[in-house]
Amino acid sequence: MQNFDVLKTLNTHISFFHVNQQEFVPYGKILYNHDFNELQSYMMKTNIPEEGNIYVPSVTEMEETKIKEQVQSNFYGHLPIQIGYCNGRNSTLNGLEYHKGSEINIALTDLVLLLGKVQDIKSNSYDSQMIRAFYIPKGTAIELYGTTLHFAPCKVTDEGFKVIVILPAGTNRPLNKEIEKRTEEDTLLFMTNKWLLAHPEREMLISRGAYPGIKGENIQVFYH
Repeated sequence: MQNFDVLKTLNTHISFFHVNQQEFVPYGKILYNHDFNELQSYMMKTNIPEEGNIYVPSVTEMEETKIKEQVQSNFYGHLPIQIGYCNGRNSTLNGLEYHKGSEINIALTDLVLLLGKVQDIKSNSYDSQMIRAFYIPKGTAIELYGTTLHFAPCKVTDEGFKVIVILPAGTNRPLNKEIEKRTEEDTLLFMTNKWLLAHPEREMLISRGAYPGIKGENIQVFYH
């Protein structure tokens, strides 16, 4: 708990919790009954970029494993899934996304997730003051519910972070075609099964068509 206590002290500007605390319950749950060692072994071969993040939605070697079949059948009820990863050096909120279906994250390093709730989006706007930060220790596997707003993790060391990402197959892929917009939510559809709100400071996302729907501070997580 020492690292968590230090981080909490350094981040009094946000509501900061450990994933083991009751406050995590509305956002997801810790997964105890799966052995992800096959995937963790592959992750040893991946690198953390010098700047920014890298996200790979689907890795063939990670998907040719026994645990993939187990998670696909037991956790997702035989719904096809993809297994990939996100490595990086991010420290700020930048955006919030959600999917129609749960996401599994397995932390290969200590990291922090900035989370919100879809229910708190009003007229395609979300106030970053409602964000909750959760410390996820290395080796922890979690489910994030489909109603949980999230984005790339935040690092807690200079070395950056590594996390395995499991999602319904096809998620985060480019859209095949534009949809006819019928609701406010349709404006947020950014990629396949990915609805996204960007912070106005994150011009790179907005230039790619992301909706600038986050109000307030672009929250930063400090670690020293």
